[in-house]
Amino acid sequence: MLAPQAAGGMELPLPEVVRLEEEVAAADGSMGWVVTLCAGAGWFAGFLPPELAREVIGTRRVCLAGSGAPTGYAEREGEGFRITGRWDYASGAPMATHFTLNAVLRENGRPLHDENGMPRIRAFVVPAAQVSVVPTWHSIGMRASASHSYSIQGQWVPATHAFTIDAAHATAPGPLYRFPFYPLAYITLAANLAGMARHFIALAQDAISRRKHAMSGQPLVERPEVERLLREAGEGLVAARAEAYARLDAVWAQVVAGREAPADEITALQDASLAMVAAARGAVDGLYPYCGLYAANVHSTINRVWRDFHTATQHSLLLP
Repeated sequence: MLAPQAAGGMELPLPEVVRLEEEVAAADGSMGWVVTLCAGAGWFAGFLPPELAREVIGTRRVCLAGSGAPTGYAEREGEGFRITGRWDYASGAPMATHFTLNAVLRENGRPLHDENGMPRIRAFVVPAAQVSVVPTWHSIGMRASASHSYSIQGQWVPATHAFTIDAAHATAPGPLYRFPFYPLAYITLAANLAGMARHFIALAQDAISRRKHAMSGQPLVERPEVERLLREAGEGLVAARAEAYARLDAVWAQVVAGREAPADEITALQDASLAMVAAARGAVDGLYPYCGLYAANVHSTINRVWRDFHTATQHSLLLP
């Protein structure tokens, strides 16, 4: 969805992609997450040399997985780098044809530093044939995302497999590759949480409608405090979602027009994304106590959605 057309991708407008990712997550949390994370890794093709981008995106059943933490190193060697390390939480790892990663650059066994004395970190894309998947994903939720670890032990890649995720280094000309990385990450992840929360709210309404108050025998859904919770959960998420998408559309319009989005608009988009996550958390956590033991049954759909939701909220970008 996010790979350049010139490389064989669809290069869809980002607001369209985000809304689609939300709908997929509303159907199934793990599927939405894998689509989002692997499409995001496919976006990196817009920063690769065009010939390599066409080779990668043209791979049969192409799927890119990866991790952003710089938990490995890349030693300069000839016209390329020899990569060693281990990375965690690569959603979709078993089906990946390529892996993306960040690594600390080294030369003669010593880390390279930038002008501020910080280790130099570079992004790489590596074919799956050079990668070992480590089955470490044992979370209570998002089980089908198969977000396993992966390791690379002394594998050499040419320098063309290194890239920089920055508009100034984009190799594809479209607005997608001028859109700043962190706002893209925030809004795509937040959209997944919104989709899962919508699914949970619908299931919670059904679960609550079947319950009665233990003392009065009154249908629980008719109690004023429960009616209020249901109403506020839905309205709060709708309002937060509308604000986040309005911010997304505004920044996207700036980028499509060839302008650099102002810093305050980028910050507002990131803040609105986190506010949407907060509204989703509030809705799910507020309604769960009223859903009954059915919602605690690991074989129930509502329990799976609850587990998926709370597992996904642990992503480091989504901290309250």
